[in-house]
Amino acid sequence: MIDGEYKKILKQYHKLSDRHILVAETDMPYSDVLKIVILSDKIRKAGNELVGLMRKNYDQLFRTKRYRKLLSLYGNTGDKAKRKILANQLNEMQKSYNVTWDYCRKSMIPIGKKYGVDAVFALTKAEDVWRGVEKCLYGNGRTIHFSKYGELPCIRAKQINRGIPISVKDNRLQFKLGKTTFGIQADDRFQADEVKAVLAYLAEPEIMDKKAVNTLIKDAYCVDTYRPCYATLVSKMIRGKYRVYLHLTIEGKAKPKYDKYGNHRHKYGKGMIGADIGTQTIAYTSDTETGLKNLSERGNSIQTSERKERLLYSAMDRSKKATNPQNYNDDGTVKKGHKTWKYSNHYKKLRARHSELCRINAVNKNLAIKEDVNHLRSLGDVFVTEPKNASKLMKRAMETTKNDKGRFNRKKRFGKSIKNRCPGGFQSNVEKKFKATGGTYIEVPNNYRASQYDHTADDYIKKKLSDRLFKLHDGTEVQRDWYSSFLLYCYDHMTHDIDKNKCNTKFEEQYNREKALITWIKANKLKILNSGIKIA
Repeated sequence: MIDGEYKKILKQYHKLSDRHILVAETDMPYSDVLKIVILSDKIRKAGNELVGLMRKNYDQLFRTKRYRKLLSLYGNTGDKAKRKILANQLNEMQKSYNVTWDYCRKSMIPIGKKYGVDAVFALTKAEDVWRGVEKCLYGNGRTIHFSKYGELPCIRAKQINRGIPISVKDNRLQFKLGKTTFGIQADDRFQADEVKAVLAYLAEPEIMDKKAVNTLIKDAYCVDTYRPCYATLVSKMIRGKYRVYLHLTIEGKAKPKYDKYGNHRHKYGKGMIGADIGTQTIAYTSDTETGLKNLSERGNSIQTSERKERLLYSAMDRSKKATNPQNYNDDGTVKKGHKTWKYSNHYKKLRARHSELCRINAVNKNLAIKEDVNHLRSLGDVFVTEPKNASKLMKRAMETTKNDKGRFNRKKRFGKSIKNRCPGGFQSNVEKKFKATGGTYIEVPNNYRASQYDHTADDYIKKKLSDRLFKLHDGTEVQRDWYSSFLLYCYDHMTHDIDKNKCNTKFEEQYNREKALITWIKANKLKILNSGIKIA
């Protein structure tokens, strides 16, 4: 094979192959940890300066009537030729107002030198800023945000031989940042297996690359080479001390995980799963199991933690009001205009406690989500659910309405529920897991209306949101969320609609499971939010 052709196929392999991230804590002394934190804060300041520049240019661009008119015409035009002309005009305006990637990249060069940030790290931060600009230009973004004091951005170099180069010493991975040399703590079996695979690649990289290219040519398949792509340093404040973690991006699929007995920790099932994901709960139906549980919950500790969060935040608010009375009106609202804030030592202690509690809660929620997702994957390989709508449910109602008594209805929606239970994050994790493990993830069309169909009447019957337990046309009482999951379980791949025959044949079996589940919930006195299940 010609050298040029070989490089071209190898480049194609790098694009097609899977990638995963190994997270491990570094073994550097605390003095070096503080140096990493200082560098991270410098990158934050440089990024904020670039954000200010790009934000100013974007605001000037968006203020022009011509740009807004072109955007409106582009969105309302269906003709491809006209859209292309309009797109070119929009691009020209972006160039004239310096809202381009080239301007963003070049502007970061002097800013990086000003703060003493390495060019490769400055370029990576410029890419992050430009991603925010792109979200405003082409997505649903409204403005580009600054990083707050205390937020430490990651230190990333998208080349393994620059910024944070990797080497091998005494059969261990070694990394370097400036004059600082450090390794990683590969404590558990999974981390050790990953490190062994990376060491095996670094021992003979050319042979592994040739094997990958030959396999891609012959079998059109990407083998796992475990080539280290690039390294990232992430600083975190944990229990009042900084700790630095290395995120190593590796080519190929992650190594399997085992339990203490040597068995595979995660098993993959076969069959269909219908799931109704609410703002705080999930109900699911599969061939072997029926479930109804709260989202992001490990035991009953999350509700206690949520309450502690609220109490600490209220205490912080009271302390801030007592220290800064000049910034508040008589009714307790904050005055408009520029203000100077003073924070007492008591407030700072409360803030540190609140920050640590939020971190612990976030970790627990993340672990709870992953545990639930792995359990669902063990029940089947086809996951059927409704489209994501968490971001829409967070928004306040726009229209002002009145109830039957003539009182105004509250405009508040489900913001706190979504913040505490993370239904959108749960659904995204499910999608990633099923697609990465050879499963199928399906979102039914909007006209599926699983919450309104009644298979006993073969008709759509509109129900109030408050009707958590309701009776079908034949008198059978069902729990609303579970019944929606059952109808999603009866999804027909061919028609993309409800399989009525499956509803009739499978209902009795699944209904018996649902009754047993509700009995078990009541016996164990579990509080399932918004389920309508009353516990004595």
